[in-house]
Amino acid sequence: MLLEFIAVVCAAFAAAGIALVINHLSRGRLPTWTMPFAAAAGIVGMIIYLEYTWAGRVENALPPGVVIAQQNTHTAWFRPWSYIFPLSNRITAVDHRVTLRHQAQPDLVLTGVILQERWALNFGVQVIFDCANARRMDVTSATRFTEEGAPEGGNWFRLSPEDPVLREACEGGDHGGHEG
Repeated sequence: MLLEFIAVVCAAFAAAGIALVINHLSRGRLPTWTMPFAAAAGIVGMIIYLEYTWAGRVENALPPGVVIAQQNTHTAWFRPWSYIFPLSNRITAVDHRVTLRHQAQPDLVLTGVILQERWALNFGVQVIFDCANARRMDVTSATRFTEEGAPEGGNWFRLSPEDPVLREACEGGDHGGHEG
């Protein structure tokens, strides 16, 4: 956040500097509001750039084996351009580096899911996906596994068979999915 603040301040000074040079070259013919307007335009432009490149920067920073399965987008009245180009503000990634399967339960996948939201700390959870029945269970301290590898002590949540996180967990990684 500090680096983004520094980038915004630098953009303001750069835009104001460009206005100053243009004013100097035009022998002072520009209105007096040109430099503050240029600084404000630099700030707004940099903020828009940082907002729209956030998801790509997060994706590029992910280690190999961590794949973005879903990006949430939103619009807001105070960002009128977001109605034309929705803004990505949340990412759900599957961490295939920790994916486990049990031989006796081939339809169950235990993996890590990373939830990252703009301006928030990322948060990881262990999740069991039932690929055959399109459902998931969050692993908690109450979750136990039988000798056959079946989970007990948790609540199953029904998912759409087309849920992108379910599909990535079941088909991605070393199981025929894609990276990036």
